[in-house]
Amino acid sequence: MAERRKDNKKRVLKEGEHQRPNGTYEYKWRNKAGIRRSVYAKTLEELREKELDILRDVLDGIDRPVSNITINDLYSTWKQVKRGLKDNTFQNYKYMYEMFVFPEFGKTKISSLKKTDVRAFYNSLAEVRNLKVDTIDSVHTVLHQVLNLAVEDNYIRVNPSDAALKELRMSRTEDKDRKKALTRAEQKLFEDYLTRPDMASWYPIFTVMLWTGMRVGEATGLTWDDIDYDRNVIKVNHTLVYYQHGDKKAYYGINTTKTRAGERTIPMLPIVKTALEKERRNHQEFDIQCSQSIDGYTDFVFLNRFGLVHNFNSLNRALKRIIKSCNFYVLDHNNTTKKETVLLPSFSNHSLRHTFTTRMCEAGVNIKVMQDILGHADAQTTLNIYTDVTKEMKDTEMHDFDVFMAKQ
Repeated sequence: MAERRKDNKKRVLKEGEHQRPNGTYEYKWRNKAGIRRSVYAKTLEELREKELDILRDVLDGIDRPVSNITINDLYSTWKQVKRGLKDNTFQNYKYMYEMFVFPEFGKTKISSLKKTDVRAFYNSLAEVRNLKVDTIDSVHTVLHQVLNLAVEDNYIRVNPSDAALKELRMSRTEDKDRKKALTRAEQKLFEDYLTRPDMASWYPIFTVMLWTGMRVGEATGLTWDDIDYDRNVIKVNHTLVYYQHGDKKAYYGINTTKTRAGERTIPMLPIVKTALEKERRNHQEFDIQCSQSIDGYTDFVFLNRFGLVHNFNSLNRALKRIIKSCNFYVLDHNNTTKKETVLLPSFSNHSLRHTFTTRMCEAGVNIKVMQDILGHADAQTTLNIYTDVTKEMKDTEMHDFDVFMAKQ
């Protein structure tokens, strides 16, 4: 019987174990394809810990030594095999990865990637590059999908990006201001200012968004065929998408609604019908005709003076100008006898949707009706907004109660 190999400390070595001339240790084995693999360690104890990991990998079908495979290699595969995404979503994912992951972190080898590496990467995006949590969340979405390929192909056992953003998100959202709805006084100021003659081109679209709660892509993508005057409803069954990255050309497209629940009808309030009629009159008065066809859709409701559709960027820029000019007007005509001057805060298109939701909450509209009008797939989304709004209402009511009691 052949004598078993021993190391320089006279310890018996197992099959596949070797002590190298420099005193370190090596373990050799063959994977399921018959390819020889090796790992190294400074001590026998360390080597045998690695052997246990290798045994678990073999049982799980994982071929651990993928020393040359990087995250970027997996990303290349992900681009080839990924299906089921809307085009603008896919383009945004690729942009996020190539802008923030590919240059440096993407060069990391899968074999050495740890959960702490991913967390450190996200922290650096927040603290060094000053990215907002929402932006990092978009980066995480695509990176997580890419790393899932490594799990599916048995390169690694678990996805190292699992829950990697949770701690950062919690730390950054504690003090994060939620998207604020306009107060009643702010909303009245905004609506009153939109009735000025020089605001005639902006009154219709912002009024419709404010009193329907439509997402900006749903509003900008409306066609006159979507306006059902017989049933007095607006049909929402598609959304206009717009994306532009860096110096690349901007693209428009028509997608299905954000979720299945997004396909819905919204009752037309009188103010909405008036705004739509005003938009049609604007088209007639200034001879504006739709000159754009997007994925088979044309005859869009809301157009600029060139007959082209709006997009969220142009509308947000318009809002900034309106807010600025409105506040200048208020301050210039300020009645000094008033105790408090109402000014417009900085807000975006989406704030109009949140304002509409807030007014419905204040009016006591049924939660399920709200969910249907807003097109929320998950009732919890509606409930979260409802909870936020009712908390603010509770604080206001208790303040008024305190003032009332103080006068007694």
